[in-house]
Amino acid sequence: MFTQTADQDLLGNTTAQYLEARYPPSRVRELARQDETFDGTLWKQGAEFGWTTPLVPEHAGGGSVSGNGLADLLAVTFQFGRHAAPGPLIGTNVVAAALGRWGSTELHAGPLAELLDGGATAAWGHSPRTGGRAGAQVRAARSGDRVVLDGTVPCIERGGPNGYLLVAATGPDSATGDGARSHFLVPLGAPGVETTPLDSIDLTRRYQAVTLQAVAVPVTARVGEPGTADAHDAALLDISAVLQAGEIVGATHRAFELTLRWTNDRYSFGRPLGSYQEIKHRMADLRTQLEASAAVTEKAARLVGTGRADARTWASTAKAYVGRVGPEAIQDCVQLHGGIGVTYEHDLHLYLRRALVDAQLFGTPAYFTERLVRLVEAAVADGGRA
Repeated sequence: MFTQTADQDLLGNTTAQYLEARYPPSRVRELARQDETFDGTLWKQGAEFGWTTPLVPEHAGGGSVSGNGLADLLAVTFQFGRHAAPGPLIGTNVVAAALGRWGSTELHAGPLAELLDGGATAAWGHSPRTGGRAGAQVRAARSGDRVVLDGTVPCIERGGPNGYLLVAATGPDSATGDGARSHFLVPLGAPGVETTPLDSIDLTRRYQAVTLQAVAVPVTARVGEPGTADAHDAALLDISAVLQAGEIVGATHRAFELTLRWTNDRYSFGRPLGSYQEIKHRMADLRTQLEASAAVTEKAARLVGTGRADARTWASTAKAYVGRVGPEAIQDCVQLHGGIGVTYEHDLHLYLRRALVDAQLFGTPAYFTERLVRLVEAAVADGGRA
């Protein structure tokens, strides 16, 4: 699924075989009992497969196998969802995309090279204010040739020991005036950076809150022009929405496969469970939801990856729809399994957990629905042009 070319097939199939061998359900359950789930050696192998380069231009060390890096990466995120695999795939790629697009060729070449070769991971400190919950709040103050950052980021995914945080900070700026927001790349090991582990229902990914207390970084740590963080965050949000939707589709696809096999193998009153009309209808509904989710996600990846004018509308649609429908569909799969579906020993909950977390990070389905409404209203006010 999500592959249109032979090279994309190779990337997707290689990733599938690698994750199947390294992260079968039994291994996922083992990781659930461990404090740390990140494996630097395995992550570096994934970087060699091409997990970290698709969103970065060739001149910056990246490269796409099809001409649309987001569509390429979608094939990888689909497999991560199918296997509930660990690793900061989305965060690292979002930050790599930011450095490749807006970073300085000289100043950010080192961190970007580390991300591309798997030597480091990264997290995007974007956390919108939704549902009454506070979002990321970081303030910057100029001190000579350095910038001092103070604030909090409620949630980021934990990666390797050598990691970076891309965060937007508000503060006085001579070029744009007070209140401008700019992006800064902060080493997570820098003095003043404090992290607090967070509980998560995802069994293989670990998350943490970040507090920045007088963290001093050079002015050259700024990514992009002063005051451009709002516009850049919107572009990165499009990317993350598509990739999260791809993971949710992958998790839903695996849950559907398990349920289809169950309804064919399970006998009730001398007949396969799947032979009953009500079960047929429910499986047909699930298949329709899965295909619709895949279709809207694929189109969003194609448009965002090629820079179409209406790309943001489709990215918002993908996260709003898939983020709601995916977890609901997997819940239906659990119900169709009966009592065994709600046991820890069954594998369904592994994929439900991944889908639920992906649906909440970087904005809930409700948040993206509101974003979509604003985009449509703006298009109507502009005479129908998206």
